[in-house]
Amino acid sequence: MAGIFKAYDIRGIYGRDLTDDLAERIGRAYATFTGAKRVVVGRDVRPHSTPLFAALTRGLTAQGVAVIDIGSCSTPMSYFANGHLGADGSIMITASHNPGEWNGFKLCRAAAVPISGATGIADIERIVTAGHFAPQAAQAGRVTTHDILPAYAAHVAGFAHAAGKPRVAADMANGMGIWEARTLAPLLDLDVLYGEPDGRFPNHEANPLNTATLADLQAKVRGGKYAFGVSFDGDADRAGFVDERGVIVPMDFVTALIAQDLLGARKGVIFYDLRSSRVVPETIAAAGGTPMMSRVGHAFIKQQMREHDALFAGELSGHYYFRDNFTAESSAMAVLCLANIVSRAGRPLSALVAPLRKYHQSGEINTHVQRDPQAILALIRQKYAAGQLSELDGVSVAFPDWWFNVRCSNTEPLVRLNLEARTAALMSAKRDEVLALIRA
Repeated sequence: MAGIFKAYDIRGIYGRDLTDDLAERIGRAYATFTGAKRVVVGRDVRPHSTPLFAALTRGLTAQGVAVIDIGSCSTPMSYFANGHLGADGSIMITASHNPGEWNGFKLCRAAAVPISGATGIADIERIVTAGHFAPQAAQAGRVTTHDILPAYAAHVAGFAHAAGKPRVAADMANGMGIWEARTLAPLLDLDVLYGEPDGRFPNHEANPLNTATLADLQAKVRGGKYAFGVSFDGDADRAGFVDERGVIVPMDFVTALIAQDLLGARKGVIFYDLRSSRVVPETIAAAGGTPMMSRVGHAFIKQQMREHDALFAGELSGHYYFRDNFTAESSAMAVLCLANIVSRAGRPLSALVAPLRKYHQSGEINTHVQRDPQAILALIRQKYAAGQLSELDGVSVAFPDWWFNVRCSNTEPLVRLNLEARTAALMSAKRDEVLALIRA
């Protein structure tokens, strides 16, 4: 059990870290902690998601919880079901992009508000460990089934305003993108890769953040005429994109493009991940929006969005959050927004992305450190005190011609650097300067 209760979910190797018995206890602990009476439960297509569903629901129903079984679905569909059905919470059985031997749970309260390590996962772990469950209900809860796809598809369709049906290549990676894309089939001309459900992910890792996994999608796009290509992660709450030439579109640039599409209809606040290029807030402001910087991590971003009634937020990891989807991710809606903007512009995606490539980025550089990471942050504050400093997440420092963020991992002795500058030479010089300080 050690180590499976993480910052944003519960996750481990099935049969070793996460067993059916433990899943049942987690169900009881979730009910004890939240007091929920109606809970949506969905699952991905890993072979062990079915026994985990049975075990989890035994624990939930023992506490008197009525379970709404929405069957196999994407994580965005589970979030939508939570809010749409007015449930008291939801649990998605998935290990996201992890290999097929992994599984886990993504937990939410009502209205798809996530439960993170800081807001309940640690409490649920304590209840499970101590066995301090609320008394079992005199009458067990019932399990009912509900097909959420028609309602979710109708909801997603409301975001489509492209002329015609743009041709899009889609790599499902044998995962839950297959379900997410069912909402897109009537709206786009989809050409699918790896569209057979297989929770062992036999073709490649279901993780678009690992750019090596995009090779097959890139080859497909280069071999045909497509508006763009999209690749989903294992549970389809993240998406990566390539342009019509098969060139990878940075995920922060996708945030900027989606913001342009949404702000064309109404103005409002747009959050962007603090690791994003400066061009993102510049693009949001130019489109009439109000750019606001967010911390890294979906629980923080969703909280900030609710506090500011934000229209949208994008994260460098490929999560795209919509106010109109209960402030939760929808990869399908992100795909439609990109189709909208390409269709409306009448120009290829590469041409729309080109103006965004005005700065030079280091990418995220991770360093294993021997000393206290907090001491490194203190040193950075001292050395770069002349810059504009923010401590929203780690330390961010901005100068007129360059900026950077340094964050510490929550679970490992890792320090992460993201740096950007106006010129390639300045980026390289400042990257090496900051890395020398981190690694001294």
